[in-house]
Amino acid sequence: MHGDDAKTGAEELIQAVSLSLANTLSEWLALLETRHPKTIDLGLDRAEAVRARLGLQPACPIVTVAGTNGKGSVCAYLEAMLSAAGYRVGCYTSPHLLHYNERVRIGRQEASDADLAAAFAAVEAARGDTSLSYFEQGTLAAVWLFQRLKVDVMVLEVGLGGRLDAVNLWDADCAVVTTIDLDHQDYLGPDRERIGFEKAGVFRAGRPAICAEPNPPQSLLDHAARLGARLFEIGQDIRFDIGPEDWACHVGGTGYVRLPHPRMRGRHQYANASAAIAALWSLRERLPVDPDAIRAGLSEARQPGRFQIVGERPRRVLDVAHNPESARSLAANLRELAGGGEVHAVFAMLADKDIAGVVAALDDAVGHWHIAGLNVPRGADAEALAGVLRAAGRAYTAHRDVATAWRSACEAAKPADTIAAFGSFYTVAEIMAVPRENS
Repeated sequence: MHGDDAKTGAEELIQAVSLSLANTLSEWLALLETRHPKTIDLGLDRAEAVRARLGLQPACPIVTVAGTNGKGSVCAYLEAMLSAAGYRVGCYTSPHLLHYNERVRIGRQEASDADLAAAFAAVEAARGDTSLSYFEQGTLAAVWLFQRLKVDVMVLEVGLGGRLDAVNLWDADCAVVTTIDLDHQDYLGPDRERIGFEKAGVFRAGRPAICAEPNPPQSLLDHAARLGARLFEIGQDIRFDIGPEDWACHVGGTGYVRLPHPRMRGRHQYANASAAIAALWSLRERLPVDPDAIRAGLSEARQPGRFQIVGERPRRVLDVAHNPESARSLAANLRELAGGGEVHAVFAMLADKDIAGVVAALDDAVGHWHIAGLNVPRGADAEALAGVLRAAGRAYTAHRDVATAWRSACEAAKPADTIAAFGSFYTVAEIMAVPRENS
């Protein structure tokens, strides 16, 4: 079969699959949410078989980003800096807050429903009898779309771990590991050493590996050495200095100076931004990015739900912090705001997260807790949260849902107070869905 004929045949098969199973994006998502027996099903064999059938071998550079916290921010910096340098970037992140399209962006624009539906149909046509999880099918669909639209570079965020995550099907030209802390222990292991090994699985022999964890587990360092990866560590090979008006990042003997402070707030963002700058420095021969593009990216990069201030008097903050490390960063950011009033927490979490650890991390930062259950799979109910807060001796009010807790906190807060909503992506998403006049 000639090339054009083969292409036509593939497109006809994709169209037939679409018409027989699902047509719209919402129909595809509803199908994928219920079909695979496990929500989280780590392993590369199934997805690799489908990847090979699809012929997904991108010719463009790939940057993979793994870590416990900060992955989305690093992806946002990379996307903004590369875009400012004139590259067409395919950026894949997860999870989304309000719409699935947030996960797949081309040229800084969310993919359309029609493009995503076509991508899911393409994966389905190649899948055969291979069962894929929701995340695996979504990852393959995103890369299929990026390859079809001929992006200049792909930025891919790992969903969970690294070594056995579907994003790790592709050999990264540069791999970034952000922070490493206790999260998803049921899947990744009971301690930082085991978790560090899983995340270091995105590194590749002879290729740059950026570590933005200031105290990396020995397992990560050992794995990078065994592979022969070109490891760059923050605090050693990557340094940053913060001044009142600007800041500087130094990597590999190159200094990026007079940088604007990141648009995303919090001291931890300097480490995230430095990791992105180091990744671009390591790829400078293939993807040149000048300092002006880096400066533009720092000013433009944003991630909804990451210490996002959505109102004043009282100040209202949304943050997807959902583990102790991210909660400690949230507490530090709240203290830096120094508004002088009380902090009201709007708090809801998943049951399999470290609820007590998050409460402890924010103990001295929060005055009153407004709690609610999450009506989603794995969601903790309000009584579970209340038990942790009672044991910690904290004042709280229980509400029937997150939206009600948010409204109650807004009514109770004085103009000088701060309301901080956190605990899960679901928590922030529920509040984002509240009509602004009621929030």
